[in-house]
Amino acid sequence: MNVEPNYYSSSSSSDEEEDDDIFFLLMFVEKKNNYIPKEPQRISMLTGDAFIKEILNGNPRTCYELFRMDRPTFTSLCNYLRTHKFLTNSRWITVEEEVGMFLLIMGHNVRIRVIADRFQHSTETMDRQFKETVRAICRLGKFIIRPSQSNEVHPRIANNTKFFPYFKKCIGAIDGTYISAWAPKSKLVSYRNRKATITHNIMCACDFDMKFTFVYTGWEGTANDSRVFLDALQRPKNNFPWPSSGGYYLVDSGYPCTLGFLPSYRTKRYHLRDFRGGDHPEGAKELFNSRHSSLRNVIERCFGVLKTRFPVLKMMPRYKPCRQGNVMRACCTIHNFIRMATRNDRLFTQFNIDNLTVEGEGRDNSGEPLHTVDLTDQATEAMAAYRDQIAGLMLANNRHH
Repeated sequence: MNVEPNYYSSSSSSDEEEDDDIFFLLMFVEKKNNYIPKEPQRISMLTGDAFIKEILNGNPRTCYELFRMDRPTFTSLCNYLRTHKFLTNSRWITVEEEVGMFLLIMGHNVRIRVIADRFQHSTETMDRQFKETVRAICRLGKFIIRPSQSNEVHPRIANNTKFFPYFKKCIGAIDGTYISAWAPKSKLVSYRNRKATITHNIMCACDFDMKFTFVYTGWEGTANDSRVFLDALQRPKNNFPWPSSGGYYLVDSGYPCTLGFLPSYRTKRYHLRDFRGGDHPEGAKELFNSRHSSLRNVIERCFGVLKTRFPVLKMMPRYKPCRQGNVMRACCTIHNFIRMATRNDRLFTQFNIDNLTVEGEGRDNSGEPLHTVDLTDQATEAMAAYRDQIAGLMLANNRHH
């Protein structure tokens, strides 16, 4: 039986192969026409490491203006972080670059993309390194945000007849301040303070060397100082630095009057601006308030230095809430490190003036822990009587001069 060849089948297969060739050819032409050659984005000849070296070897004023600290302090900070293994050099970036990047962001409120271009790294690398640096500086803060071990009367008190012997047992001052916050729309109401700005309310304690001894973050701007204060003291994990027996902190009238915390008198003139222009205090309570305000002013000056050095605290970027808290603690840590390393720092010198009025501060807001806040009537009466004793002694001595 003769079988005729299947010419139809052979012709169909050939046509399909030809169609495939045409299809792939068209695809190739289309891709070629749409192809955009990749161009390197980071093309500056001045790498991040070279940029840091140029700043450190250049004019000292440039280092201070960019990094908000002088050259020896910057070098000391980097060496400290490296020595204690808080930060280490990686394959692509040095500790100096990480710290410089952090200080540029904090000191000038610069965005990550700008820093990435300046240091010639990807935004992903910059973001990762920034988070690592913030965490490292917060770990450093556990060692330097703490009270000094000295039990002696501070020279600022001992050498001033306005304060000694009345406040000889005082170890520092406590106050709250508003720090700019970023919050999602669903939480804006809780972060909006009485001035209608989106803020955190943080509580800090400081000594008379203008160093922070305690920093407590996490509260929204609507929270009043007294609420933040009680929460900070009642949580054992916060490790609040309680004063020794007989010692106390100066607080304003928005805080409770109890053992360990000496507030001013309510309903009496208090702030330094109230006694300007030769308007002298009248009576024992106003005299006490005047000197209390003058000495407690140290915490307001600390806030003034902090916010002037780190403008990011006045306009917080879109960081997550947990990172915003770390940023605040990191800034306070750098504040203390500079104070310890450079006694003649420009900003500290500018704000280290008694009776200096700081803009934006001086606001009034009317398991078992190791320590508890004693809010009993007996504790209140005891501290109020101690305050009256100081005020009476001040008035008596003032009449003799």
